[in-house]
Amino acid sequence: MADKKPLKLTGAERAAILMMSLGEDAAAGVMRHMGPKEVQAIGEAMALTRNVAREQVNQVLFDFADTAGTQTALGVGSEDYMRRVLVNALGEDKANNLIDRILLGRSSKGLEALKWMEPRAIAEIVRLEHPQIIAIVLSYLDSDQAAQVLALLPENLRSDVLMRIASLDGIQPAALQELDEILEKQFSGSSGNLKSSSVGGIKTAANILNFMDSAIEVTILDKVKELDPDLGQQIQDLMFVFDNLAEVDDRSIQALLREVSSETLITALKGADDSVKDKVLKNMSRRAAEMLQDDLDARGPVRLSEVEQAQKEILAIARRMAEAGDISLGGGGDEYV
Repeated sequence: MADKKPLKLTGAERAAILMMSLGEDAAAGVMRHMGPKEVQAIGEAMALTRNVAREQVNQVLFDFADTAGTQTALGVGSEDYMRRVLVNALGEDKANNLIDRILLGRSSKGLEALKWMEPRAIAEIVRLEHPQIIAIVLSYLDSDQAAQVLALLPENLRSDVLMRIASLDGIQPAALQELDEILEKQFSGSSGNLKSSSVGGIKTAANILNFMDSAIEVTILDKVKELDPDLGQQIQDLMFVFDNLAEVDDRSIQALLREVSSETLITALKGADDSVKDKVLKNMSRRAAEMLQDDLDARGPVRLSEVEQAQKEILAIARRMAEAGDISLGGGGDEYV
């Protein structure tokens, strides 16, 4: 069994097969310990899973049992092992947030509840709060969710909040606990045991901007640069934009192209730098590359807004694949994992 060829399944698909093999009660117990993004990813994979072969189920179960049996030991805590597993499963940013919570015994029920809410509802809750409070809340959310909330805030607040996110360097335990308790009371929860947090920072600010509409993104970044040129440049250096795809390794580009529709790719490349076009064409078969080039040549003028939207769609797919560990992205001298 150990010599079997590995299954070509994503992490979410493997998790879905495992959850479906556990039975409803056990699977529900496991998923109660997951965040909303992980629940959604595994739930979608479960919904799409049909006619799984017995050998696939056996292989997933074998791999899980083998990993659990050979890399953990009853009664022996292993922070390094936990860290590796979570980084591989969730990506570095999400894993670090979760590791911080586990190692410090944190149970932030009020803040955690926000992750399950619609962005518009969160915006309504925080819009009248002090910008520093809003910055802490957005830093705690996943970047794509935080970007949606930031876009719903008054325009004159956005750059101020983003600068505060970038300037966060840890939060006093008492302050975060007080915020958590206030939010928890609003959701009729019980008191949390919050010990500390390391949310925020320039990388968080850059990640949030990455998920925003291009016009809003440019406006906010320009305002930040006007108020603090050095900070604005640091944020921009850590952002991953469409032109950065030229720096991504070939294997990752090939995997990304398999997930992007032809129409979206053509529209996105109409406004792309030549280095990105060359990178894409290089990683296609000769026939596919010729057809894509013909389509690009035949396509008439395209609205800039349509090009930007198509590029955002591709970047969203790329980030999702990077967080799942399927590809690696390089940009701004840093690496998305």
